[in-house]
Amino acid sequence: MEAQNLDLHGNVPDKSRVALLLIDVINSFNFPEADQLIKYAEPMAKKIAALKERCREERIPTIYVNDNFGIWRSDFKHVLMHCLDEKSKGQKLAQILKPSDDDYFVLKPKHSGFFSTTLDILLKYLKTEIVILTGIAGNICVLFTANDAYMRDLRLVVPPDCIASNTKEENEHALELMSKTLKAELIESSKIPLQQLKKHTP
Repeated sequence: MEAQNLDLHGNVPDKSRVALLLIDVINSFNFPEADQLIKYAEPMAKKIAALKERCREERIPTIYVNDNFGIWRSDFKHVLMHCLDEKSKGQKLAQILKPSDDDYFVLKPKHSGFFSTTLDILLKYLKTEIVILTGIAGNICVLFTANDAYMRDLRLVVPPDCIASNTKEENEHALELMSKTLKAELIESSKIPLQQLKKHTP
């Protein structure tokens, strides 16, 4: 009998106390008020890309938690190719945050990254205790995912410069809720102490 391959990762660690979540960043922006959100999302994407590179250097896995846009026959590669098309409003964002071969992805049907997805199983497999939440929209899918992560006793780190909503007011309100209600630690992306988090120092 062939030995079971328990390594789901390839070149990244088999276990990680910390995981970086990118929520709905591969996005066609095919919805009302998309232009308003893009204005904030594109600067955010550059901050996420820099944070993702820091995580890669620290061997912290990245998980794309992405909406399926109601296209039930699609997979993540199909969603990515659609968003990379020159006709897509989200092309620039997808180019900046295009996943690499070692990244994970989870397609979600609703707002929360945990609802009817494999995210919970993946995080348990990785033995993840801390999630760094980034993405769009801060006041909807990021907030819903943060809520479900909190209910699973995960420690939340949220970089405010890596979250975008339709308006600054909505974004600030979402960050306040995550901080006060869900005990999220709000830390600018360049200042997140990744090595310290890996050691799980409170």
